[in-house]
Amino acid sequence: MTFVRNDSKVFRFCRSKCHRNFNRKRNPRKVKWTKAFRKAAGKEMALDSTFEFEKVRNRAVKYDRDLVGATLHAIARVNQIKEKREAAFYKNRMKDSKAKQKAQDLKELETNISLIKPDVVRVREANQLNAQDMERQTNVVGGDDGADMDE
Repeated sequence: MTFVRNDSKVFRFCRSKCHRNFNRKRNPRKVKWTKAFRKAAGKEMALDSTFEFEKVRNRAVKYDRDLVGATLHAIARVNQIKEKREAAFYKNRMKDSKAKQKAQDLKELETNISLIKPDVVRVREANQLNAQDMERQTNVVGGDDGADMDE
């Protein structure tokens, strides 16, 4: 879908969801699923030299086979660089979150320590369950006068 404003500014929408939000005059920087929000919140790279290659150019270029080949190689290389930079950006962003998550986990452990059973108690309960299972199996195999048959 395309919308052209009175000042000849062209808006192209990828789907009706985007078009509806534009018509409702919603600010894309406040809608969490938009690229504008992700860039404004620092979740995606906003400034990088690789974005210059994605700009739309209106000048037609005469076809040249060598130029097309070189362009395809350049596109592949730019994509490699871009992926590497995005990975580094993500890693740098997540660096602090690991420490925060660990602190949250420790705090939760401190507040709910009563819910956690010590290893000794856990092993003892497992042994008791195993002993009960062994008793049941010996009763079934032993077949004491068929009392268990009507259950």
